Amino acid sequence: MEQTTTALDIGALNEKIEKESAFVDILTLEMNKVIIGQKHMIERLMIGLLGQGHILLEGVPGLAKTLAINTLSKAVHGSFSRIQFTPDLLPADVVGTMIYNMKLNDFSIKKGPIFANFVLADEINRAPAKVQSALLEAMQEKQVTIGDKTFILDRPFLVMATQNPIEQEGTYPLPEAQVDRFMLKTVIKYPQMAEEQLIIRQNLKGAYDQINPVVTLEQITRAQASVREVYMDEKIEKYILDIIFATRSPENYRLADLKPLISFGSSPRGSINLAMAAKCYAFIKRRGYVIPEDVRAVVHDVLRHRIGITYEAEAENVTSEDIINKIVNEIEVP
Repeated sequence: MEQTTTALDIGALNEKIEKESAFVDILTLEMNKVIIGQKHMIERLMIGLLGQGHILLEGVPGLAKTLAINTLSKAVHGSFSRIQFTPDLLPADVVGTMIYNMKLNDFSIKKGPIFANFVLADEINRAPAKVQSALLEAMQEKQVTIGDKTFILDRPFLVMATQNPIEQEGTYPLPEAQVDRFMLKTVIKYPQMAEEQLIIRQNLKGAYDQINPVVTLEQITRAQASVREVYMDEKIEKYILDIIFATRSPENYRLADLKPLISFGSSPRGSINLAMAAKCYAFIKRRGYVIPEDVRAVVHDVLRHRIGITYEAEAENVTSEDIINKIVNEIEVP
């Protein structure tokens, strides 16, 4: 009897999610007017938005990272701000500061660019640690304190930070503990030749298609709540935990050869984010339940910045990607 009820519940949930996720296709189509190719990046932006997480994008310049988040903010009817990180940036330039008002003979608060629905932190590794931590605190707490006043940030709130992998001179790489605050780290590849041909044509034409607001902020907030309702079976939870624990103690999973290559495994934030990202992925695919393929689809983006590699791994040219591949191929799929 109980089994039938569960099946009925999942059937009803599936219908509900199918209705509520209809806007994902509309939003993707709207973004595709301007963003050519980069399906992976758009999908990851959606996961970050629905999972109330933040995204670290790594890619060479000119791959439409700024354009993507700007387009998303227009399509969602949200506010957008861009912070260009430079070595002389101060925390007040990000969160805001108190200014003395001579007329009123008092201090007034000037809010910084962090007060927006979509914040692009461009080249986050160019600013010193003090500025990075001011941004990361806002990301984690979803609030900002200026002087003696605390402000709750607007919802939805999505930070997309970018970093350039090719220039490391004069940069301040994010410490491992801070990179862990990002739900996803997505590596962006070059477009295909046919896609790049379209990009050239579109740019030479000189005019982009107008992006219309097709989704409201309320719809996004409702979808963020619905994502949490997506059904995740105990077997899937166990599968996620096996993957996470294999990054910490590979020898318990017939992966003893990985032990000398891993300096530290994923934190519990990794398991939370992997479960959340899998639910978001299922939601985007308009399903009310999570399947193992959902976990496998997001595992690289969730874990690539959460596994530390040793000098031995570097010497052998083994990356965290290779380690994730080995783990995913070894762990039994439910």
